[in-house]
Amino acid sequence: MAYATEAIIGVLVLYSVQAINQQLAISLAIVGLIAIIAFSYRQTINAYPGGGGSYIVASENLGSGPGLVAGAALLIDYILTVAVSVAAGVDSILSAEPVLRDHLPNATITLSIFFIALIGFANLRGLRESGSLFMIPTYGFIVMMLVVLAGSLLKSGQVPVHAPLVTSANIGKESHYVFAFIVLRAFSAGCTALTGIEAVSNGVMAFKAPERKNANKTLTWMAIILTVLFLGMGIIAMKLPTIGAGLTIYDSTDPRYRTLIAQIAAFGFGDKSFVYYGTLGFTAAILILAANTAFADFPRLASLIARDGYLPRYFARQGDKLVFHNGIVMLGFFSVMLIVVFRGKLDALLPLYAVGVFTAFTLSQLGMVVHWYKDHGPGWWRSIAINAVGAVLCFVVLLIIAVTKFAEGAWLVLLLIPSIYAIFVAIKRRYNSMTKQLAYSDPDSLPVPSGNLVLITVPRLHRGILQGIRYAESLSNNCKAVHIVLNEKYIPELMRGWERMESQVPLVVLPSPYRSLIDPLLEYIDEMQAKQPGLLVTVVVPEAVSVKWYQKLLSENVTQQIRNSLKNRQNVVVANVRYFLD
Repeated sequence: MAYATEAIIGVLVLYSVQAINQQLAISLAIVGLIAIIAFSYRQTINAYPGGGGSYIVASENLGSGPGLVAGAALLIDYILTVAVSVAAGVDSILSAEPVLRDHLPNATITLSIFFIALIGFANLRGLRESGSLFMIPTYGFIVMMLVVLAGSLLKSGQVPVHAPLVTSANIGKESHYVFAFIVLRAFSAGCTALTGIEAVSNGVMAFKAPERKNANKTLTWMAIILTVLFLGMGIIAMKLPTIGAGLTIYDSTDPRYRTLIAQIAAFGFGDKSFVYYGTLGFTAAILILAANTAFADFPRLASLIARDGYLPRYFARQGDKLVFHNGIVMLGFFSVMLIVVFRGKLDALLPLYAVGVFTAFTLSQLGMVVHWYKDHGPGWWRSIAINAVGAVLCFVVLLIIAVTKFAEGAWLVLLLIPSIYAIFVAIKRRYNSMTKQLAYSDPDSLPVPSGNLVLITVPRLHRGILQGIRYAESLSNNCKAVHIVLNEKYIPELMRGWERMESQVPLVVLPSPYRSLIDPLLEYIDEMQAKQPGLLVTVVVPEAVSVKWYQKLLSENVTQQIRNSLKNRQNVVVANVRYFLD
């Protein structure tokens, strides 16, 4: 609700500043939608006490295809949650301290990237969500908003109305279609107020016992608080254009821009008051903390999809801090990309937001209809009816958002969801192919190497080479040392040193007319394997390890070069024997 009412007004003023009188009716429609969807998700809580996100519900009841669509929509939603929440939080900070715009280059982008990086780093270090972390900004925000709305309502009653608002009778017939489209666009923009309702059903297992009861209580209170604050914002915003200097709507990058909450707080208590700064401070805090929820949920969802084989398996792996670090890094990267591409403009990011949300809502509610039909438990017809109404409404809203917001950026999400779905399917197909190729029924059918030839690279003689020779001899009796000639004047010295060493390993000198380290070695391996089909060749490369980072700049990574050149060859193994330098 920190930006939903403002998003509605921002669309309505495209038609006429006076068309804001439609805002309250739109807000009431959204409140009705909040009530229905919240009631529908109570059903999900009852059916999935272990957590019922859209991906799980859709996958279990509708099949893997709809589940993947829901998963793709949710992944996009979480990325947008970070970008939108942080950008909105930064807008609150800049509304409280506009001077930052003058002293900080690209203040919105810079601060947004800073907060995303800070939250991402904290999560990589093992930050956990907790009630105590969210308690102060959450209750602080609620209390300050109630104070602001009460004070503004009392003050607005003392100010006379200066101008009548426009009604449908004032609009020419040729404008009715345009007006209806503007109203639907405003409704679509305000539907961002519903983002986050699903979070309670996702985390039922985090509540104290009895989990279902407490989760349902929380969902109910969340809907009530959201309704009160959202309608309160709508009522005050409807009065502001008719009193005093009135409501001002600027582009979020304009130096004069202030959020709607900032304008209401300034109207009620003044822009230098404790209430003004306290409200914006708590608003910024709760919005930025909201991004942390996505940093917890995005990696968890990615891990579930990866375990099912539709994302790379490393997304399912936890790091040293017991967090899904790959998911955290990916979320941070794409969130920053959104901030940079859209320059942190909230009015540009919001049209993308609701498409993924209502796609997931629709599939989740439809999945619940199928769940109750299969379950046939007590009152299953009633449960089906509730979730069916939720599914139909969510789908209708999704269509409205897709049509009215298509040109503003919704097309991008509508394109991304099937693209991500196609990527999921391609990854799964590849993993299935790998499993099929690696499967075996008879161990005796596996090819057996005809022998093992160990080659140790010898650029010159030193202690590290001696370690490599001993390791090579431990692998096989068939060992050869290979020296590739880059400078012929060192050959006599190398040969004399080899004779003094009295090694049982023969030294093979390979000419290199073009001073290449790799090509002569590859040709020699090909020659040996051609003479003896099925020969396993192990290439041992001694490698110096320096302690200081700047000393590593003087070392040539020959091992990696050889490994890269041999990685696509069968029956060839590369091993490096490290020797350490002080």
